[in-house]
Formats: sequence, C-alpha cells, structure tokens
Amino acid sequence: MSDRAKLRHHAGLVDNMAMTLGVDLQEAAIDGALRFDEISDAVLRCTECPNPGHCEALLSQNVDIGRAPEYCRNQELLNRLAP
Repeated sequence: MSDRAKLRHHAGLVDNMAMTLGVDLQEAAIDGALRFDEISDAVLRCTECPNPGHCEALLSQNVDIGRAPEYCRNQELLNRLAP
C-alpha cells in the first residue's frame, strides 16, 4: 500500500470510529473542541497501529460501542470528544 493510500485508509478508520462514537471531527474542529492539526495527528497515530484489521472488523459490525476500544491509539482523544 502506498503512503498516500495508507494515510487515506487510516483517515477513514479515524473518521469512521469517530462517527460510530457520535463525533463529527469537522464539526468538533469548527466548534473549537478540536484543533485541525489534532485530526492530522490522530491519523498519523492510527497509521502506527499494529492491527488496523481489529478496528475494521469492529466498525463493520455497526454496533454501538460507546467508547473507543482500549487498543485504539486515539482512545483518549475520541473518548474526550464523545457525547
């Protein structure tokens, strides 16, 4: 997977996880709850995950998970933003 494809893939995972938790990252940034560079940082942290397949499998279940999983490298950020 090219670097660009990897970034896109992980950006999608971060966005999907956020949406699953009821967080719109763009709205959070516009509202001031999140800096735009924090979104970029979250994507970069996600690219360092050793097992993104875990996240993909969880997200594909379309269930209410309530909180970001413990293994998520963005757990603190996503749980802070979740309603």
